[in-house]
Amino acid sequence: MKYEQLAEVFEGIEATSKRLEMTDLLVKLLKETPNGLVDKVVYLTQGKLYPDFMGIELGMAERLVEKAISFASGRPEAEVESAFHRTGDLGLAAQEVLKKRSQSTLMKKQLTVEAVYDTFDKIAHATGDRSVDAKIKLLSSLLIDATSGEAKFVTRMALGRLRVGIADMTILDALAIAYAGGKEFRESFERAYNLSSDLGYVAKIVAAHGIAGVKNFKISIGRPVRPMLCERLSSGQEILAKLGGKGSAEYKYDGLRIQAHISQRNVQLFSRRLENITSQFPDVAESLKSAVLAQEAILEGECVAVDANTGDMLPFQVVSQRRGRRHEIETMSEEIPVAVFLFDVLFDNDQDFTLKPYPERRIELTKIVKESDRVRIAEQVATEDADELERYFEKAVSMGCEGLVVKSTGTESVYQAGARGWLWIKYKRSYKAEVADTFDLVPVGAFYGRGKRAGTYGALLMAVYNPETDQFETISKLGSGFTDADLNVMLNALRQKVVPHKHPRVNSGMEADVWFTPSKVLEVSADEITLSPLHTCALGSVRRGSGLALRFPRFTGKYRDDKSPEDATTTKEALEIYHRQLKKIETEA
Repeated sequence: MKYEQLAEVFEGIEATSKRLEMTDLLVKLLKETPNGLVDKVVYLTQGKLYPDFMGIELGMAERLVEKAISFASGRPEAEVESAFHRTGDLGLAAQEVLKKRSQSTLMKKQLTVEAVYDTFDKIAHATGDRSVDAKIKLLSSLLIDATSGEAKFVTRMALGRLRVGIADMTILDALAIAYAGGKEFRESFERAYNLSSDLGYVAKIVAAHGIAGVKNFKISIGRPVRPMLCERLSSGQEILAKLGGKGSAEYKYDGLRIQAHISQRNVQLFSRRLENITSQFPDVAESLKSAVLAQEAILEGECVAVDANTGDMLPFQVVSQRRGRRHEIETMSEEIPVAVFLFDVLFDNDQDFTLKPYPERRIELTKIVKESDRVRIAEQVATEDADELERYFEKAVSMGCEGLVVKSTGTESVYQAGARGWLWIKYKRSYKAEVADTFDLVPVGAFYGRGKRAGTYGALLMAVYNPETDQFETISKLGSGFTDADLNVMLNALRQKVVPHKHPRVNSGMEADVWFTPSKVLEVSADEITLSPLHTCALGSVRRGSGLALRFPRFTGKYRDDKSPEDATTTKEALEIYHRQLKKIETEA
């Protein structure tokens, strides 16, 4: 398959912000793709080679890519660097410079999808003393054969910044239309994706086995299930009313959510963002291997730091110090010991427990786990009494927890992989007070700083996530709560996410100085939610022409690296908080 077919689709997608047009372009591409290549085409469209949970990243350094462009074009590195500074995009710089290459380089081969994928795969796996030279040589070989238009996307892919704005939900729509005939089949594709976290694999299954293969999709060890998410309310009475009068309350531990895949061969741990973090928590893997009696199981729990002397639970900030560590793992395991509090079973010895009600899953969990100091089952109580729920909430807080997660116990209480719904409801300390709600928001743009903040960002444009439209809607500008260190961290982290124009998944009525690909999540507190004609969160839901905005927003200092942008506070949640706030004001008036 010719790579130019992908490049032309990427060019078309980049030129539009309309999801329907993007979907149409993808459908056409998928229909032209041979069945044996569809998984690779999907991965390349996502700007990756493998699903995220495999942890194989491309991301060559800009300097190395500049050298490869120089070698392929026969132009000086200084010229490549100058074009990069002028355009702000090394992909555009490659396109520009390669147009000028000498005629002697035009005896080149047609680039194919197979060649591009396989070459990038070699680059990603190159290691050792000579790996830098090998990567430059491999990338140069692609650029020599590439047209200037293809070179733009080859270069961006090498940098790990394809930046065409394709969301997973759009790819699912395109797969449903291309292979099943319409969007009405999207639900089956989405469930398969939620059970595997691997769009390429889902595409491969439907290409080989048709829609029946997707409908009969099975959970498997080693492919993380996308986690079920909670809604939130601010009182026990509201929660029980929402759950039909009865619920099962579990402690909401202040830790790192993990999904453990346990087999006779090994234990793999995945974070909430589906990153494989086994190497960072080898002590947890070892503890689970001893504690879980099933031969194969997928369990969920919260990994919490504990005081080595007292056994008391410590806050999230402590366990987060062990995230991302590649060295001194054994020392960190001793300095920051952790306990795992298991709260769900998704798979057990060939049985898919996501389709079973919560009470059955809880019983199964107690059967297959032998508790120890380091592996425990989450504290839980079933109740129909709001006063009892309030007392249990207070007990949880006194034990060092954030609060409770209250779960439905009815026949409908299945595990909704990848979904947020009213089967699980969070009840946290911060929801007790009128103005103490915290929001997990995504920076989608920035405004240049002045005075002391000259040379960095003075404020960030923050957004909530709307799963119905798969867009990020702005809710505030954020400039308070940042230390100088925070600003430096933010600048470095977001610099790699800059795009030349507003991202297609961002819905904003404001013009930022800089736009970002939605990628980071920050915790933000605020005094209240107000109506604003400037922001697009829930635009028109309360008053025509007005959206919701945060009043006096402040960064809490907490980077939610455990969350993906799609796990951010939703538009619906923000709207519900606004209505609760309004109701309280009316009651007190």
